[in-house]
Amino acid sequence: MTGSLTIAGLGPGAEALITPEVSTALAEATDVFGYGPYVVRVPAREGLTLHPSDNRQEARRAVDAMRLASEGRSVVIVSSGDPGVFAMASAVFEALEDAPHWHSLPIRVLPGVTAMLAAAARAGAPLGHDFCAINLSDNLKPWKTIEKRLRLAAEADFAIALYNPRSVSRPDDLARAFEILMQAGCGARIVIFAHAVTTAEERITSLPLSEAIAEMADMRTLVIIGNSLTRRVGSWIYAPRRAS
Repeated sequence: MTGSLTIAGLGPGAEALITPEVSTALAEATDVFGYGPYVVRVPAREGLTLHPSDNRQEARRAVDAMRLASEGRSVVIVSSGDPGVFAMASAVFEALEDAPHWHSLPIRVLPGVTAMLAAAARAGAPLGHDFCAINLSDNLKPWKTIEKRLRLAAEADFAIALYNPRSVSRPDDLARAFEILMQAGCGARIVIFAHAVTTAEERITSLPLSEAIAEMADMRTLVIIGNSLTRRVGSWIYAPRRAS
């Protein structure tokens, strides 16, 4: 096969946070696939075809991208943040499992700055000790699994980064998550709401979980819940490197 497929992360929003490796891949691409709002971040140019699609068409997107790559095109699938964090890298490899005729296709995964890391940097160092990331969307897993992971993360005293906290179709999920964490005794923990981090609409808000309101978040918000030792120092929030 003379074509190739690259799965690339565009970072959290700021152009300066797109890695040089990803910029080079985009400059050499003949086709770019991705969710519409991510594809529009890629400048149009002669010789480049853009293929925007809906957010729930990941499987179709992966198959179409692999097909064009197998035909000799230089294809890039873009995700926001990092493509391996709740994004397109897994979707591509899931599709590849069912397509053994494409197993020899040259594929690269290029990392990007995920929202969790960008938000943590804006706040200080809330992920400075052990942490986990949980996707609150129950589109691909049952809510009972999310509940179990939240309870266990609280019990283990992890800092917790919550992706996809609320949407129009899931307006109550973050409130349910907060309720579970309150029941686990996390009411005094610091919660960080990082909205549209690194963009012109960026807004960082922090307060105790007991005072947090789910409506403070939307799908452009990354929520970080500190561990039991997370504290403020001046205007910054950080997790000490030592556990109690």
